[in-house]
This record gives sequence, structure tokens and C-alpha cells, in this order.
Amino acid sequence: MATNSLRAVSDRLRTPVPSLPLAIYRIGFGLVMFISLVRFIGNGWVETQYIAPQFHFTYAGFGWVRPLPGQWMLVVFVVMTLLALLIAVGWHYRASIVAFFILFTYVELIDQAYYLNHYYLITLLSFLMIWLPLNCRWSLDARRDPRLYAATVPAWTIAVLRAQLGLVYFFAGIAKLNPDWLLNGMPLALWLPPLRELPLIGPLLAHRETALLMSWAGALYDLTIPFWLTWRKTRPFAYVVAAGFHVATGVLFPVIGMFPVIMTTLTLVFFDERDWRWLARRPQPTADLPPTPRQTARWLTIMLAAFFSAQVLLPFRCLLYPGDVLWTEEGFRLSWRVMLVEKAAYAEFHVRDPASGREWTVFPDQYLTRLQERQMAFQPDMILDFAHYVEDMARAQGYADVEVRAEVYIAFNGRSRRLLIDPDADLTQTPPSFLHKPWILPL
Repeated sequence: MATNSLRAVSDRLRTPVPSLPLAIYRIGFGLVMFISLVRFIGNGWVETQYIAPQFHFTYAGFGWVRPLPGQWMLVVFVVMTLLALLIAVGWHYRASIVAFFILFTYVELIDQAYYLNHYYLITLLSFLMIWLPLNCRWSLDARRDPRLYAATVPAWTIAVLRAQLGLVYFFAGIAKLNPDWLLNGMPLALWLPPLRELPLIGPLLAHRETALLMSWAGALYDLTIPFWLTWRKTRPFAYVVAAGFHVATGVLFPVIGMFPVIMTTLTLVFFDERDWRWLARRPQPTADLPPTPRQTARWLTIMLAAFFSAQVLLPFRCLLYPGDVLWTEEGFRLSWRVMLVEKAAYAEFHVRDPASGREWTVFPDQYLTRLQERQMAFQPDMILDFAHYVEDMARAQGYADVEVRAEVYIAFNGRSRRLLIDPDADLTQTPPSFLHKPWILPL
């Protein structure tokens, strides 16, 4: 029975389907990336985030990833902007998406302080796009070489993109199934009242009941919207709801940047050619995508299975750590925990030289940008990184072996300010790793 079911699923994923959704997705992805990168460059964020800082919070295992010197980081962003246009028009698509994935991933690995869920999503999607025939239709590549044109593609080439977007929604909903969100309406209960001056809806936002209602609606939306988008009968209504949801969050919380635009645009991949009849009125040549060689198909299957298995498992790795992930941040990233916490944090570092007995205090704002300081102050792995940086600075000043302790206070989702980590712990004795940090105090 199980074997027959797997065979049926496999056959369905290999079934030829119209390729138009891939073309629309590619164009949408390229244009949104182009706009996002122009915005990033125009706001001067390349300078403030990658060129000016003297220290970067690298990811564990990627300490070798460093920004290029001088203005070369600006060159990287300009190249990515041009690559996004090439992807949109489908010109040398394969080389363009490979280069885009490499450069975008490189930029994202430079500093943990700039981690955003939609940056992570773009990294995943651009990796998937390397293996998909997104230039088989409505592309300059297909116009230049008609052999690349395909009116139909295997169903799996569209399914993997839908699956990736569906996982974002679904796990964002899973993450909302916590007491703060469902019982206290946090952090919306903190974010909405300051918006009470908005026309029409402003007075409603001041009520705690509104925060609770929106919290429950948000969890229900995230958990179910992938399924409503998959079912053709509910798809148009579901997309209107999705677009309205993203527009509303973008208006109420502009700090989330391009995320609403990205999700609204890329979710169009759930529509099939029957939904786009008005775009395909002109007769199109008929051609199927050539079958993938057996050996290539086998390796592609293994790679995609591993890719999506990791996507399903990573959000649950927080269960390997003690305590509330929203407090400890251990296993927080790469898990689609979107807009779940409001933290106000303060951190200072106390240094002691055992040989001389000298003690002094290091204030992070002397060495970090405002954004880096704000992100570091409530994330233990970044606090640890900065403690080792302080240790390195002391060694450069002639101190052979110093102790570094951190005093970190956090106000978390409406709770009073409290210590995050043990102020007596010498952080220089803990090397960076994915292991639990025992000096994190319980909530």
C-alpha cells in the first residue's frame, strides 16, 4: 500500500504541466530582488552595514567570511542588482542565478546582526532556482535558442517552489502556538496601541482584545493559507486574503521592510496556467521539457529530499535546548519565527586582568553600529562573540589572559527588566559553538 502511494505521488510529480507559472515566478523574483537591492544601495546601507563597521558577528563555522575591502562591497551589490535584472528577463539565466545565489549567500554570512527571515528565504529560493528550468518560457534565452522553450515541465519543478513558500507560512504558524502569542497577545499588545492615531482603525488598536484577536487570526492564517492556496477553488480568495494580510502588516509595521512585497509577489506561483488564461491567449508553440537523464534525476531527488528534510527539522532544533527559545534565542534563527518578540536590551562588558588586578568596563556602542549593538544585546551567541572580541582587543594591548563578563538586562514581551546571562560567568572560557550555553539564566 505504502509503495503504491509513493509511486502514485512520484508519477504525479513527473506529470507534465504548463510552464507559465515558472515564467511568472522568475520575472516576479527578479524584479522584486532588483527593487530591493536598489533600495538597499539607495539608503546607504552597504556603507553603514558592510563597509563602516570594524567588527562583524560571523556565523559559527563561517568566521572566514569577511566583507571585501573598501568600496568592493558596493560593487558586489551593484553586480547582484544587475543579476536580478538578468534573471527577470531570462538572459543567461543559469549563470545569473548561480552567481546571484553565491553573492547573496556570501553577503548574508558576513554578519548575524543583519539576519532577517526573508533574506534567509531568498537564499533558499535562489538555491532551488539553480536546478529549475525557469528560462523555458518568456525568456531571452528561449528566444535566442528555441530548443530551450518548453510549454510543459514536470510538476515537481513548480511544486518545490510552492512547498518552500508553504513551509514558511506553516512554520510561522507553528511558532505562534505559544502562551505569549495566544494568551497575552504579545507582542502585538505592545505594538498596536502606539498606532491609535491612525484614521478609522486607530481607536480599535488601543484595545487588548484587538491584539488577541489579531494574534489568533495570524496563527490561523499562517497555519492554513498554504492549503487554501493549493486548492484551486479557494485559491483566488486565499490570494486576496494573503495580499491583504501582507499589505496590512507592511502598513502597520514598516520596519519589516520588503517582506510583504516579496511574499505577495512570490505567492503567485500557486496559480496555474488556467488562472493565467488572459496572459496566454496567443497560441504558443508546444514542446515538452526533455526528460532528465536517469543519473541526474537520482542525484536531484536525493538533493531535494535532503534540502526539504532540513527545512522540516531545523525549526524543531530548539527542542534540543532547555528553556524558552523566545528567551534564550537558542535555535531561534532559520525557523520562521516571525514577529514573535519585543525585546529592549542593555549590555555592558566587565574586563579583569588577573595578573595586575586591573578592571575596566567596555561599552559596545564604542565599537558597534547601533543596529549591531541592538541585535547583540539580546542574543547570547552574539554576546559571546563580542566578549571574545573584547578579549582579543585586550591581548592586543598587552594583556596576556583577561576575564570578560557581561551584564545584560532585557525587558521581554512586556515583562519587567531582568538578567539574561550569569554576570559572574567568564565568557572567554566558552568557545563559540552550537552547544547549549549554561550561563543563560532561565526566564
